[in-house]
Amino acid sequence: MEKQAKPRLVWFDANRVCAAMGVVLIHCTTDFSGGVFPKADAADRAVPVFLRSVAEFSGSEMFFFFSLFLMAMRIDRRSPPYGHAIREQARRLLVPFAFWTVFYAFFRLLKADVAGYAPQIWAQLGDPWTWLGFFVLGKSQYHMHFLPTLFLLFLFYPVMRLALRFPILGIALFATLGAMHHIQDYIWSLGLDPGLRDYFIRATKVMGYVGYGLAAFALYGLWRDGIPRGESRLIRKGALYFAAMAYVATLPFFGAALFSGSWGVRQDWSFYGHFLMPLMMFSLFMGAQYQDWSPRWSWLAQFTFGVYLVHPLVIDLYDAAVISAGLSPLMAPWMVVTSRFILVLPASLLLAVGLSRVGALAWTIGLGPAPWEGRQKQVQRG
Repeated sequence: MEKQAKPRLVWFDANRVCAAMGVVLIHCTTDFSGGVFPKADAADRAVPVFLRSVAEFSGSEMFFFFSLFLMAMRIDRRSPPYGHAIREQARRLLVPFAFWTVFYAFFRLLKADVAGYAPQIWAQLGDPWTWLGFFVLGKSQYHMHFLPTLFLLFLFYPVMRLALRFPILGIALFATLGAMHHIQDYIWSLGLDPGLRDYFIRATKVMGYVGYGLAAFALYGLWRDGIPRGESRLIRKGALYFAAMAYVATLPFFGAALFSGSWGVRQDWSFYGHFLMPLMMFSLFMGAQYQDWSPRWSWLAQFTFGVYLVHPLVIDLYDAAVISAGLSPLMAPWMVVTSRFILVLPASLLLAVGLSRVGALAWTIGLGPAPWEGRQKQVQRG
């Protein structure tokens, strides 16, 4: 079969937008303390748990996949020296990360003050080890782990490049996830100090997630070489089946959450169903690359990083407003999660668009140079 011209990456942008919606939904499907509405009846938890199961067709692992696919594209096109590539990623990731780390470290006080646990937050802010966890593990907010983990993953891109030459290595993701799961179970069994344990868990996560890089580089290599329209349709159909099977594999995990009122530990095929879902969903969208995608997806996609960064801010504002108004005891679980999502998603997008249009702040969501970078260029020209 003849190769056809590669279509624009609008399919990729559409995937990013859908993934951002999924991440927001994931974080909207909990009670005001991040739980599974443990005081509610199982029937009342049905909607939150179901929406959470659907939302996990996406997740932060999907954003790792996007970023590593784009990394493969940059490396393939420019082949920068290792040091230059890592410095560039540090500038792109760690500078905004530092800003949002400090921001969320103190912003959490808003909801904490309303909910009555502000003293605990102030105690954390006075602990140097807490700040180390903020900057190394991204623990200033539940979503901040993404940026330092992604930077550490980029350190392994020479290993990932093997999959450009040998795409079969993409299936190593199964093995790296399995090894990660095995060693993490062992680490948890040791009874280590929780602070120390978190660092060991993160180290094994980075090593395991290199498999996402191998899979992303392999898929990029296949896409770069050109996938004919007919074969793309086959990929889409196959990915749809495997995504459905991955979802079915996660049902025992969500069933346990439904009846127990707490998030358990992902074990056996529930673990693989969750962590292999990004590969299936990415393949599904790539298989639909020849579809007539609207350019509006590309416009929305530029704000997905911003939506990812700011949506916990909007969630906290929503929660604080509901708690301070005394409405939380009156709202059924399904009302909490649906109203939160309906308000948080568009508000997060509007906030990201607003930040992008403020020159001094656009860099915080990856849509502009930092102010000091402009001054450095002026000095160099002078």
